[in-house]
Amino acid sequence: MTVKKFPGFPEGKVRLTPIPAQFFTELLPQIDDHRELKVLLYVFWRLDRMESPFRYLKHSDFYEDEGFMGGLEPNPKKSEKTLHDALEKCIHRGTLLATCVELDGSPINLYFLNSPKGRAAVEAIERGEWKPSGDIQAPLEFSLEESPIYQLYEENIGPLTPLIAEKLKDAEDTYPQQWITEAFQIAVENNIRRWSYINAILSRWQEEGRDERKDRRDTEKDRRRYVEGEFSDFIEH
Repeated sequence: MTVKKFPGFPEGKVRLTPIPAQFFTELLPQIDDHRELKVLLYVFWRLDRMESPFRYLKHSDFYEDEGFMGGLEPNPKKSEKTLHDALEKCIHRGTLLATCVELDGSPINLYFLNSPKGRAAVEAIERGEWKPSGDIQAPLEFSLEESPIYQLYEENIGPLTPLIAEKLKDAEDTYPQQWITEAFQIAVENNIRRWSYINAILSRWQEEGRDERKDRRDTEKDRRRYVEGEFSDFIEH
């Protein structure tokens, strides 16, 4: 078998696909089928390029990508079975969630990443809280309201993981929304985009009190308070 040599990544800025650290620490050591691995990595890549708040793939999304299907198996008939088996392994392992809806009298199989948003979407489908969107690429529309703290995290830090989602939910139940928003702003201003840093700020405000008049003064001294002392541990040197 002749292996086509990869020419290398191009110069300049290239678009990256975020993958949760749990994939490398928990999933990768367990996955022993390269086809399952290919399908899961493909899902990460495709979902990252979607704009919808609740992202999912239809069964047809896999079939219509000839390059991907050919990479699974050169024979088209074999590639369909290989895809089916690989998806079943992802579902059985718990990396993907599958559900089926009926649109225009035809069943459509949908696949979600097993993330907080993915679980919320599947639960909404099971409760019937969805409607046709009229969009061929994303045929379902959900009436779910996304938690503000989840939005802040994904916009300013990165993709949610189940563990982080639980921590964010606890923080949302503990601190006022205004505090959470301002703590994220401080993290962005100081370029320390870590939840542990944001949570440390919130904890200090809760323990010592939140002096809004003092914290609103835009001075170098006030800003330095959040990069010195106990907060210096969160800064990369």
